[in-house]
Amino acid sequence: MLKVIYHGHSCFSLENERYNVIIDPFITGNPMSEIEAKNVNPSHILLTHGHADHLGDAIEISKRNRAVIIAPNELAIYCQRKGAVVHRMHIGGARDFNFGWVKLTPAWHGSAVIEGDNIIYTGNPCGFVIKIDGVYIYHAGDTGLFGDMKLIGDLYPLNCALLPIGDNYVMGPEDALRAAGLLRAKMNIPMHFNTFPEIIQDPYRFVDILVANYPSQQAKVLKPGESIDLPR
Repeated sequence: MLKVIYHGHSCFSLENERYNVIIDPFITGNPMSEIEAKNVNPSHILLTHGHADHLGDAIEISKRNRAVIIAPNELAIYCQRKGAVVHRMHIGGARDFNFGWVKLTPAWHGSAVIEGDNIIYTGNPCGFVIKIDGVYIYHAGDTGLFGDMKLIGDLYPLNCALLPIGDNYVMGPEDALRAAGLLRAKMNIPMHFNTFPEIIQDPYRFVDILVANYPSQQAKVLKPGESIDLPR
């Protein structure tokens, strides 16, 4: 059984009896987060892109406990130069790790780190398809709607899709609903909402509409700290 734990914004932990993987660990400064970065000890960190609300505490966590950051090439190099342990990948690439299998997918967004007056380009953003214990999870990252989400749904029997709904910077609820129809995941969990004024949404309304439109799919709102167990 794979446990998916929500930590607010786009941050999730994936845990089983042996491994703890965290995605986009925006913890410090995240008003929705229920945890402290100093208490987070994953074996691996997955990063979708370099914006501060996704890169978050990744470098500090990696430097403290040698957790391996898995990220698109340019972002991984940036993290490595800051002292983190990294594994470089890129969109379309896949690899087996000790915790499971990871494939990088496209995401329509940007990716940069802002340091003072400098904007440091960190390559293309991505999403992830992750397979752990026979369970497939799709973390869309920050993205707009794109037609190849159907291809992702065709290729992988998704047990769960983590979908941004905040609008303004990412898909809004209407486009995320279309994305759910293309992906056909058994379970859909909204993310990237209500952290900032620009992304205020009603996730419960999104879930209700999704289930009404796609009776074969489930959807659930997780509050920070809440989790869901995913069977195969």
